Amino acid sequence: MPSSLVLRTDLGEITLRLLPESAPQTVAYVSKLVDSKIYNGTSFYRSDFVIQFGLHPKKNPHGDMTVNETTYNGVVSNARGTAALAHFDVPDCGSSEVFINLSDNPHLDAAYGGFCVFARVENDPASFATVDAIAAAVKQQGTVGIREIVLQ
Repeated sequence: MPSSLVLRTDLGEITLRLLPESAPQTVAYVSKLVDSKIYNGTSFYRSDFVIQFGLHPKKNPHGDMTVNETTYNGVVSNARGTAALAHFDVPDCGSSEVFINLSDNPHLDAAYGGFCVFARVENDPASFATVDAIAAAVKQQGTVGIREIVLQ
């Protein structure tokens, strides 16, 4: 099992440390999506209290998650720098949409069944600088491109 995702964007790289001990099925699901290269050439398109990317509005050929692991192995809170799967109302369990929290968002731990945290931005200044640069750029220009995401 890989230990991290590296997002190579138009504004730099973000390294996300995967958390399989907290969300093993979610990590496996996102890893499958990354392996299939479906995120390559997509973009970050949302910036408010999170930055978000995914296949919006395209359909995910792999289907959505069938389980929401938010509370299965203890809740990992949606704190600044954590990454979680986006989803619609319960009973939806998650889609190809991923967001990175720009601030502490504990309300997301329980809202609509909770948003499962599966990764955390590596504690390195470069990754956090890229997250913040993407947040600012999306607000100004609408999107920031993702060249590729790789497993490491």
